[in-house]
Amino acid sequence: MLSSRSRHRLFEAGFRAVAVSGADRWLAPLARGRGLILTFHHVRPEPPGAFAPNRLLAITPDFLDLTLGTLRARGFELCPLDAVPERLARETGPPFCALTFDDGYRDNAVHAAPVLARHGAPWTLFVASDFAAGEGRLWWVELERAVARLDRVRLEAGGRLIDLPARDPAEKSRAFEAVYGALRAGPEGELLDRIGDLCGAAGFVPGTVAAELCLDWDALRALGRDPAVSFGAHTRSHPMLAKHPRETALREIAESRARIEAELGRPVRHLSYPVGDPRSAGPREFALARELGFATAVTTRPGHLFAEHTGHLHALPRVSVNGCHQSAAALGGLLSGVPLLAWNRGRRLNVG
Repeated sequence: MLSSRSRHRLFEAGFRAVAVSGADRWLAPLARGRGLILTFHHVRPEPPGAFAPNRLLAITPDFLDLTLGTLRARGFELCPLDAVPERLARETGPPFCALTFDDGYRDNAVHAAPVLARHGAPWTLFVASDFAAGEGRLWWVELERAVARLDRVRLEAGGRLIDLPARDPAEKSRAFEAVYGALRAGPEGELLDRIGDLCGAAGFVPGTVAAELCLDWDALRALGRDPAVSFGAHTRSHPMLAKHPRETALREIAESRARIEAELGRPVRHLSYPVGDPRSAGPREFALARELGFATAVTTRPGHLFAEHTGHLHALPRVSVNGCHQSAAALGGLLSGVPLLAWNRGRRLNVG
């Protein structure tokens, strides 16, 4: 199996090939669809360290600036998420792009908001209400920090023992990938328990990262004074909803929206499924979002938006702006839709 770094090198080579061939230009009318929704997480200027397995979730302010400028140069109109259903239903008009940020990180207000304001860009921040309250588990960050501190990673996951050295960045990366892959495949309760054990072995308490990294309610209220900013729900505790009973998933979604609306005094019309891949959100979750009256709900399934998505507004794909691919070639490819159509084997819809 390829390591994550090897996969990213292959992806980057593919983006370069698309750019050199000009396919991102001449195939764009076929692959692009009517628009797209971009996904961001962290925006911060600091370069990643030698061991940074979550680097894919962070881009620099300069790359955000390049992204917004490239969108304009390629004829995209920036629109709020509220406008997506109507823009999808249009038969003519320029391509559109909506900008979304997941989790509610402090760096979005510090580093992303000024760039977005310079471009006059509307954007939606999806808030996990527990994170805004300084609670909850950003377990992917906890795992990274635990492995960074440990010289050896030892735990049982999925009925098998993982026992790996973690003395240097290469070993730490292999250990992180082994633990991440094994725990993501199993129940979320086991994932949280085992990562909590690693945090204890590394000398820190799990559940303390949100207060450090995420915007609290006061900061969100201050950010919300900007009319370009809208807020969406990202559940209460950021669970992989499909791994939980229906009642749990319903409560996570509904309680998140209620808390955000109560704290911020603004309607919440859009939902982002945590993690958002097919193992985390599927037809049951799409139906829940529809039943709860959300105007749209977004996944992390990769793809552009086509006319057919008007019938699947609670299973919308997004295009992730990946911190491992901060290049003009990667950006051009993603905005063209060419690599994504290939990834989806020519399918426009992936809603099963």
